Amino acid sequence: MVQGWDVPEGRPARGARWLRALWRNVPAGPYRVGCEAGAAVPAGDGVPLLTDHYFPLADGASPTKADAFPTLLVRSPYGRGVPWAALYGILFAEQGFHVVVQSCRGTGGSGGDFHLWRNEAADGRAAVAWLRTRPWFTGALGTIGPSYLGYVQWALAADPPPELRAMVVQVGLHDPYAYFHAGGAVHLENALVSGIGMAHQHRGTGPFLRAALRLRRWLPHAHRQPTPYTSGPAAELPWLAEALARTDADDPYWRGASAERTATRLTVPTCLIGGWQDVFLDQTLAQYRRLRRAGCESALLVGDWTHTGALREGWPEVFAESLGWLRAQLGGEPDGLRRTPVRVHVGGDGGGWRDLPHWPPPPGDAAGPWHLTAGGGLGRSVPDGAAPVGEFRHDPGDPTPSLGGPALSRGAGRRDNRALEARTDVLTFTGPALAGPREVLGEVAARLRITATGAHGTPPEGPFDVFARLCDVDARGRSVNVCDGLVRVRGGTAQPLAVHVPMAATAHRFAAGHRVRLQVSGGAFPRYALPPGAHGAGPVRIALHPGSTLQLP
Repeated sequence: MVQGWDVPEGRPARGARWLRALWRNVPAGPYRVGCEAGAAVPAGDGVPLLTDHYFPLADGASPTKADAFPTLLVRSPYGRGVPWAALYGILFAEQGFHVVVQSCRGTGGSGGDFHLWRNEAADGRAAVAWLRTRPWFTGALGTIGPSYLGYVQWALAADPPPELRAMVVQVGLHDPYAYFHAGGAVHLENALVSGIGMAHQHRGTGPFLRAALRLRRWLPHAHRQPTPYTSGPAAELPWLAEALARTDADDPYWRGASAERTATRLTVPTCLIGGWQDVFLDQTLAQYRRLRRAGCESALLVGDWTHTGALREGWPEVFAESLGWLRAQLGGEPDGLRRTPVRVHVGGDGGGWRDLPHWPPPPGDAAGPWHLTAGGGLGRSVPDGAAPVGEFRHDPGDPTPSLGGPALSRGAGRRDNRALEARTDVLTFTGPALAGPREVLGEVAARLRITATGAHGTPPEGPFDVFARLCDVDARGRSVNVCDGLVRVRGGTAQPLAVHVPMAATAHRFAAGHRVRLQVSGGAFPRYALPPGAHGAGPVRIALHPGSTLQLP
């Protein structure tokens, strides 16, 4: 089926014009764009994978003319329409690329059943085999895409075809297990939002919005469900319910799911793009570390974006970075490459873009332990005494709510935390006003010494959670989250237990007069599901003891 050679007169063009109005800094390319839609590309087992082909119109050429344009492969479980047709099909085709947008198995009209990870490597290879039969395919191939569209790139790169010469992984993942279960807790809200997107986005705006509204109404009450990841919206998606129920990383279900080893031996030049408030930030930085150790040509760009923000307000920078990388690797135009491999946006007052020779940079002047002290203090000196420096009571019947941070829902990113910190189940430890600006660039963590008691004053029988968050407090008292993390503690103890809470990496500048704050609580619901057995269980009282510290890079 041909949708029309000249897309500017067809339906996708409206999306392109909308993008032009929204992102005026995205440059227009020199080519008009044609589109051949709905090709049924056979997978290795014969299952049809629906595929659209966007191409530059050079001198009135048809899509069968073998022009010297490289090819980009985009494989998506979210359909091939909005926003992928405009973001990749049109914007990159008008810059001189053939762009092939394909719906993953079981999504967007493609045949077969969707599985979270098992089919992507083989189906990607089948797509490349089909490309070899196209008269316009020159043998110069790149891959590009965000989120799960990044995972399919890592799956293909595990055994890369010889034509693969460049990858651009934008806010993407390589390890599905870590996305759902890192820290030991089910990442409930993000998992369900992802599942709803995969199940409904390709069906049109109406079905997607109705499903999203059902989820929004159900989530605030999910803590009343014994197993919220196998009931409600998750029950409608068997593949998602199974992934969430398989909480053990050693479960055979997850064997072969992670593509982390791919980066340790990859030779395909790879550009990684992340966001400080992105749900996949940890995976993006881990990918970069492995690529650099392997000696693979690579670049890293991290903006002050959420996951979806990278494709909205961050798109001009993301597009420019992606286009420059692809032109250099596929078209022999190195002028678009940066002189340094790393570029990050430093948040906070007085921050901005920073080019770096490597990540992370050397420790800054805020580096080292900041000690938690009684009365909610945070300082560089070791506190005296043995009494707890603070304690709180976490009630599963009224769980501490999640606010902002790396989430897929509305309200993600940096938020004013004052209302959250006013709750009695949230502790804050705040340092003195800074005499001068201090920068924090690198991995942040909390090292806490805790005891926990249940309803009868004995250690709780089941697991409990510890959530920690770094905040920037301005002169007016406004507390804004910088980075955070959660770990699940398996069982209580009457003696102080050392608990390490990774809080992700950041690049943030605390301005003069601002204060550093550590926030500690027993969870962040519904971003993280409550521990098994917490439904109907009594409250847990958690005490923090001297020796608890905030670790800044």
